[in-house]
Amino acid sequence: MSASKIWRVGVLGTGYWSEHHLNAWSAIPGARVSALCNRSPGKLAARAAQFGVPAERTYASLDDMLAADEIDVVDIVTGPETHLELVVKAAEAGKHIMCQKPFASSMVEAKAMVAAAEKAGVRLMVTENWRWLEPNRLIKRLLDDGAVGQVRMARYTHTDFYTPRMAPGKALPQPFFREMPRLLFYEMGAHWFDTWRFLFGESDRLYAQMLRVSPHIAGEDSGIVTLSGGGFAGLMDMSWATRGALEGPVGDPVGPAHREQLIVEGDLATIKLYRSGRLALIGDDGAERTVRERTTLDHAASHLRLQTHFIDRLNDGAPFETDGADNLRTLALMFAAYESARTHLPVSPADML
Repeated sequence: MSASKIWRVGVLGTGYWSEHHLNAWSAIPGARVSALCNRSPGKLAARAAQFGVPAERTYASLDDMLAADEIDVVDIVTGPETHLELVVKAAEAGKHIMCQKPFASSMVEAKAMVAAAEKAGVRLMVTENWRWLEPNRLIKRLLDDGAVGQVRMARYTHTDFYTPRMAPGKALPQPFFREMPRLLFYEMGAHWFDTWRFLFGESDRLYAQMLRVSPHIAGEDSGIVTLSGGGFAGLMDMSWATRGALEGPVGDPVGPAHREQLIVEGDLATIKLYRSGRLALIGDDGAERTVRERTTLDHAASHLRLQTHFIDRLNDGAPFETDGADNLRTLALMFAAYESARTHLPVSPADML
């Protein structure tokens, strides 16, 4: 394809997170939002007005949007339980697809979507924006440049005091979190396991423990996962129910306030990402060299990077970083974590594939 092509995008889903998608598409010269789709008329009209999409280019169903036949790409920003039907329909209509994470509710569904895209000859990428966050791109660059030498150990911590504040009656940006039977390592695990693979490659073995702390949710909100393979070992310590990183009183509105820390130990040096966002390298003498005084979990910018990558790869035909087939390995880690937590035994992620 010519780099001058303008890819016409139909965005399916106009809820909470769609604003990041729409802002990014609006900032990419090679893309144009041509249509919006949502079953909620109010949300659909609000996003259409916000982004200047004419009412006649808004649709209540994917079938209606596809029938208009004026789009090249379908950007699916809906819950994972809807993805199989929507991806298959978009693929059969000959549209390239960007699909939100978690990609699928099961490995069977994920494989069916990958197969549908391959059969139809369309491109499919999963919207894993966490690997596109500023600190993770910088850490990847350090690793690729050999700044720490051979990686031996990684400790990844995510903290928030979120779920204990989800009391009934409290307004939430994503109220369905209360009812999800799998929460933290499903909603966020897709991000974390994809980022882990991006930075450190594949793991041979995984062991997980999960816990529900908040009485206001159905799923888990805390857990520890160990991953190992090939002379490397790592630990994820993740919680939406910890006060450990609070910097002051919390109040309304109730929303996420994620803090992340990552320590990567190599035989030459150590990378340390502080919760403040500071990124440093530590040598054998214990001295720290600041790589970046502050990085941010820049969600808006991460979507611009991710969606620009999507358009660039449509233009040049090179693989997506997170194509559907690659994401099967991310899902294998995620489902392996749940299997390990259920059985209290180590699991090989390869057994999930």
